[in-house]
Amino acid sequence: MISSVAFAQNNTMPDRLFEAHKKFKETSLTQRRFKQKDILPLIAKRSENPLYQIEQAGSSFEGRPIQLIRVGKGSKKVLLWTQMHGDEPTATMASFDIFNFLEGKNDGFDAFRKNILDNTTLYFVPMLNPDGAERYQRRTAQGIDMNRDAAARQTPEAVLLKGLVDRLKPDFGFNLHDQSPRYSAGRSPKVATISFLATSYDYELSINPVRERSMQLIVGMNKILQKYIPGQVARYADDHEPRGFGDNVQKWGTTLVLIESGGYVGDPEKQYIRQLNFMTILSALGNIADNSLTKENREKYYDIPENGRWVYDLVVRNATVRQSGKSFTADYGINRNEVNYSNATKFFYYSKIEDFGDLHPQYGSEELDATGLTVEKGKVYPTSFRNLGEISKLNALNLLKEGYTYVRLTPDSNTRAAGLYFTSSPLHILRSSQGGPSGTPGLGNTATFILKKGTVVKYAVVNGFVYDLDKEISKSGNGIVE
Repeated sequence: MISSVAFAQNNTMPDRLFEAHKKFKETSLTQRRFKQKDILPLIAKRSENPLYQIEQAGSSFEGRPIQLIRVGKGSKKVLLWTQMHGDEPTATMASFDIFNFLEGKNDGFDAFRKNILDNTTLYFVPMLNPDGAERYQRRTAQGIDMNRDAAARQTPEAVLLKGLVDRLKPDFGFNLHDQSPRYSAGRSPKVATISFLATSYDYELSINPVRERSMQLIVGMNKILQKYIPGQVARYADDHEPRGFGDNVQKWGTTLVLIESGGYVGDPEKQYIRQLNFMTILSALGNIADNSLTKENREKYYDIPENGRWVYDLVVRNATVRQSGKSFTADYGINRNEVNYSNATKFFYYSKIEDFGDLHPQYGSEELDATGLTVEKGKVYPTSFRNLGEISKLNALNLLKEGYTYVRLTPDSNTRAAGLYFTSSPLHILRSSQGGPSGTPGLGNTATFILKKGTVVKYAVVNGFVYDLDKEISKSGNGIVE
């Protein structure tokens, strides 16, 4: 039975955790493309802290150590693993924020902290796929999706995780992922910032007490998140995946919650979503510690809308298109895809026209109404340049107003000889070997074009980013070199 005082504290705790996050945020992790070498010192410095027990649980395919971090002394065992997919690091960042929190004292959280540490034993596996993280790729070094390897266990990382489940017999598990930033929360324009799944352990989608607790935990976490991301929480369809770790861990008797960190407009490095993870996971651990999760109605799990694929990064609506002497109106659906560079520690955007036509059922995280505007390919500037430094000195706004979206490099340019690259200039750079634009921009093209009202260029879209030419634009942009 939960006392009224404890119930009131539980209701206010998420807000307090959210506000306090900046105090506990691990400052050495500020962007998503970190590697195992960046977290090993954070683990090592805790090896002499009596709060923790740290062991090497195994090694990756390429021989990188995979650590298990134990904290707490309670009877309820919770196993949390992150970066099963190497390019899904949000919860790894949040885990080190949680460690900082658990080490705190005399800050107003002592009772909450004690509740967790006295009633649960937490087992963290941060970065289960360090080989994938090294490359910032989903799959392991073997090219296998570890989350489809629970049955065959062809990867040493999957063998390790199954071994931990067998050895620890956790009561609860958190399978922590990232998902595409283009999922929508149901059929809506809202991006799914956090998605959940109470994984199914059979094709019949049965609900036993183990899975029911998953649903109850998710219902509680959804309530918390609605204050911060209203309408931006979703859930995956319950379809059973017999190869998936989440489904199998649930079948093996552990109450399993899958959390996916999606997208949030203006948060490319997922620092706000990291804060939401910190708040939500700690709140859920508190609910496990005092068993308050049992007050939640599992049926409300189904009130959470399913993930949809209804969002593009940019939708240009109602543009007039001219082809073969005829005109018609169409929409453009554009996605900005991340391209890794600098040993996968950084990225730039390469944007493509993913769909074209009537897109009224879809939405854009950013939308531009092009009613009354005609879409055209931009022109190539007549002068070629030796390097990107020379191009950066151009007045990009004036060029774009004149309809020039493309600038060409000379044959002797020392800019990277091949492959995609980027420029901070809001222009599309062509290497000497590249032909100029032709025809009307369409499906599969790089998303660079202009929008004109009569003879006046009103907007330029360069590599999927919109520039309003009635306003000043920064010299710094998201240009592309092809």
